[in-house]
Amino acid sequence: MTPWRIAVAIPCFKVKRHVLDVLAAVPAEVSDIYVVDDACPEGSGDWVRAQCHDPRVRVLFHEQNQGVGGAIVTAYRQALADGCDVVVKIDGDGQMDPALLPRFVQPIRAGLADYAKGNRFFRPESVRGMPKIRLLGNAALSFLTKLSCGYWNLMDPTNGYTAIGAVALRELPLDKLEKRYFFETDMLFRLNTLRAVVRDVPMDAVYADEQSNLRVGRVLPEFLRKHLSRLWRRYVYCYWLRDFNTGTLYSIAGAALLLFGLVFGAWHWLESVRLGHASTSGTVMLAALPILVGVQFLIAFLHQDVSNVPTEPLSRQLPNPREARRPADGAPDL
Repeated sequence: MTPWRIAVAIPCFKVKRHVLDVLAAVPAEVSDIYVVDDACPEGSGDWVRAQCHDPRVRVLFHEQNQGVGGAIVTAYRQALADGCDVVVKIDGDGQMDPALLPRFVQPIRAGLADYAKGNRFFRPESVRGMPKIRLLGNAALSFLTKLSCGYWNLMDPTNGYTAIGAVALRELPLDKLEKRYFFETDMLFRLNTLRAVVRDVPMDAVYADEQSNLRVGRVLPEFLRKHLSRLWRRYVYCYWLRDFNTGTLYSIAGAALLLFGLVFGAWHWLESVRLGHASTSGTVMLAALPILVGVQFLIAFLHQDVSNVPTEPLSRQLPNPREARRPADGAPDL
């Protein structure tokens, strides 16, 4: 069988101090390395060209900064054009160990997943060196991502150490992907709409002297808005357009009963305060019962959503570009 062609994509923005060490550590089984200079003020791309003599390395340049998502999309497009089978994203700041790359490629190569991503929360030992604010923030973001993207089996959604197979990559609307800090989450959202299988890969993170360009206070409102937007879009697409199932009925009934109980109860409570008369037990029950039943329906909907995580990889359902590259029967497998 034709050997797998594995590519590595490395976005470069203010990582000049670390990028050469990252490139030197990329395993020999990788055939293509795409270094994307995202209008880096340090001139990372020119630095790599001058200092790195690895023939696998190709430097791609952006005239304007597009963010990590824009840089990776550029590498994705080039990898598809070059006929790569899997593309691994590794940051150029030294936080991700390139020696772990085979762990990310393995589930895709084995046909068990379409996309693999790192998980720094898999082992208790992995989080001991993580700053407390990052630990708390990633836990909160993980829950929001489970809601908005539908992958309830995943953790650490902002982890940028990822690998994607060419079959899934060809199905993604690359021009619609978020270009900046929401890129990793948007990838999961888009993959879920394709019903792609995603797997976590345990890993440890390294925190050295790198500087993050993320400002939590500035992006938090934007992140919340985008999570709510994707939650609504996923709900409409998965439970109304693509399918209409018991989860749809649970959600409709639950939302209607909960809204009725809250409005009815609030109105009668205000009336009782205005008139100075306590509401009857029947009125209280008429407000409380729909709320209780509505919450139960919404819990049932949530249970259905949790059990609806994709399990059949796209690589087993869609044509694989590798099939066209296989030698004909009787021909030597070179």
